[in-house]
Order: sequence, then C-alpha cells, then structure tokens
Amino acid sequence: LADISISTTTIPKMLVNLQTHSKSITYAGCLAQVTLFSLFGCLESLLLTVMAYDRLVAISHPLHYLVIMNPYLCGLLVLVSFSISVLSSLLHSLVMSHVTFCADVEIPHFFCDLSQLLNLVCSDTSANNILIYFIGTIFGGIPLSGILYSYSHIISSILRVSTSGGRYKAFSTCASHLSVVCLFYGTGIGVYLSSTVSSSPRKAAVASVMYTVVTP
Repeated sequence: LADISISTTTIPKMLVNLQTHSKSITYAGCLAQVTLFSLFGCLESLLLTVMAYDRLVAISHPLHYLVIMNPYLCGLLVLVSFSISVLSSLLHSLVMSHVTFCADVEIPHFFCDLSQLLNLVCSDTSANNILIYFIGTIFGGIPLSGILYSYSHIISSILRVSTSGGRYKAFSTCASHLSVVCLFYGTGIGVYLSSTVSSSPRKAAVASVMYTVVTP
C-alpha cells in the first residue's frame, strides 16, 4: 500500500502533463501532493525500519521469532508507523499553508517537492526551513539509525555462523530489503541535503525518480 501510494501520488499527474503538454498544477493539487507524499514517504521509511527489526529477530533469535513477532506486535508496529506518518504529513501541510508564493511559480521538478517549493517562497522561510529539517531529522534520521542498529547486530550474528552456506542463507533473506533501503535512503538523503546548497534541480529530479518510482 505504501509503495503503490508513493507512486500514484506523483506519477499519474506527471504522465498527464507529458501527454497533454501542460505542466500546470493547482495550489490545492500541489498541497495535496506534498501532504500525501510526506505521509506515504514517512510510512515507507518506518515500515523499512520495522522490517529491519523483523530480520534482526529472525536471524538473531530464530527459535523465539514466532513468540516475539506475534500478530499483536506486528499490528501495533504498523499502527504506530501510520500514526507517526499522519503526524508528519500534517506538519508538512501546516508549513505549506503558512507560506506565500509569488504570482507565477515554476517548480523545477516533476512533482511538488517540499524542498523545492521552499526555494520559491516570497516570504521569509528561515523558520520553516528549520522546522522542515527538524522534521526530516526526527522522522528520517531515527528510522535510519534503527535500521543501521539492526543490521549491525544482523552482521554480527551472520559472522558467528560456522558454515558458509548458513551465512549465505541468512544474508540472502536480507538482500532485497537492504537493496531497497540503500536506494530509498541513499537518493532521498542526497536530494534533501543537496537542497541546502546550490545544486542542479535536474539532478535532484533524476535522483527523486529512484525513491518515487524505482524503489516501489
């Protein structure tokens, strides 16, 4: 659901623009894109963290896996992830609703990306920038730290496996998840960090395709 929603938030509008040769979007449509993209992007990030914890339990505590990762805990983790994502999207939409744009605004992107929009605001955005990067640090940095912590223990557990076949089997269960984590966080962090310095909007748009299209 999170993967499909990330793509459908941005890609259909982009395809319509390409087909009709019209690149316009309404203010309401742009605000909806910002809100929904932050909702499902944050949900994706948190679910990747939950999946990393699931792999940690499966590899480090295989005999206790069914007891630890019981249906109640799984449901609770999904519910908490969704609740935090809703809070994040509300904060992003709140920031957008309190800024003023000029009459004609051209977004150098294929969707309404918050980091690009803040560069086009006519009013003072210093407080908004601080809030946005604080939100990004909390809702992006903490999940990434959780993933890195989980994988540090996973690697430690794999290295203790005596046979090479056992190590390969243990690592193969994490390969697809680790690939998605690298693509999602690698390009996502690169785009948002590059928005703090002067960089090519085209390169940012190309990198954004990785976590909006390729990763899902």
